[in-house]
Amino acid sequence: MQPTLIILNPHAAGGRAGRVWQELEPILWERLGELVVVVTQRPEEVAGHLETAYSDYGIRRVIAIGGDGTNHSLINAVIALNEKTAAHDPMIYGNIPVGTGRDWARGRGIPTGDLHAMTAWIATAQPQPVDIGMLTLDENSDERREYFLNIASVGLSGSVTKRVNRVNNRRPWTFLTATIASILTYKPQPLHIELDGQTWYEGGTYLLAVANGTTFGRGMKIAPNAQASDGQFDVILVKQVPKLEILTALQHVYDGSHLTHHAVLHTRAKNVSVTAASKRASAASHETDPIQMELDGEFFAGRTLSFQVRPGLVQILS
Repeated sequence: MQPTLIILNPHAAGGRAGRVWQELEPILWERLGELVVVVTQRPEEVAGHLETAYSDYGIRRVIAIGGDGTNHSLINAVIALNEKTAAHDPMIYGNIPVGTGRDWARGRGIPTGDLHAMTAWIATAQPQPVDIGMLTLDENSDERREYFLNIASVGLSGSVTKRVNRVNNRRPWTFLTATIASILTYKPQPLHIELDGQTWYEGGTYLLAVANGTTFGRGMKIAPNAQASDGQFDVILVKQVPKLEILTALQHVYDGSHLTHHAVLHTRAKNVSVTAASKRASAASHETDPIQMELDGEFFAGRTLSFQVRPGLVQILS
């Protein structure tokens, strides 16, 4: 049996990942066989470790044990490696959810609490082709490309992510309190949104979610009908309405019933383009504020955002 690469960030989730690893390690050795364990706190180092494991040790399966930053870096590194090797004998990606949000796992029915349940699942999980989202954005006049597994969201969620990422010792209520604080202070930005090349919406926008998975923000079912293998994004938009109305409707996001709210639009698309609405009316595009967003829990900003679904791009343990 080939060894399994473990990418561990012991400081993720306020140190929870490191504490969990002490219990996980002997169980994983028993259930998965030989492990090659890389401990890192620097997401930018993940790609190098992955390439070394692939070329020097013949490893073809990697499992992340960390938070959003570790997982985001690893999924991007897996894609880059598979493209570099022309997807010959591709690297398979897996994740044991120990971070604060654990939303990809929640949406996929993966155990998130009991260690024995998590390890029993990972020991029997089989690789399945899963869609991946690709974001292209302009960042300081340079084009940047990032891949995401779960959800990319624009607007209010960018503010929420900045607040959450400033908290070192996160609690179960951290996402909710950050969301409420952001609703009270966030000024909706006018956006122009195109789906598959056609104008879909223009106006004040609290939130735009481009969803491959169903859940974000530690249990908010923003896209309850999303399927990560249908070759499409679920696209959910919350229009600008009074703040009190947003606050009172917040509870409905946890069970997915918000889709019937009059301020919510939802549809499906393969390609989503977002620009600041004021940019289209002015040639002086540098005068517009960057559009804030989050990508699987990581903060980004750009003046133009383009999302494209890449069907079945990565083999993921499911």
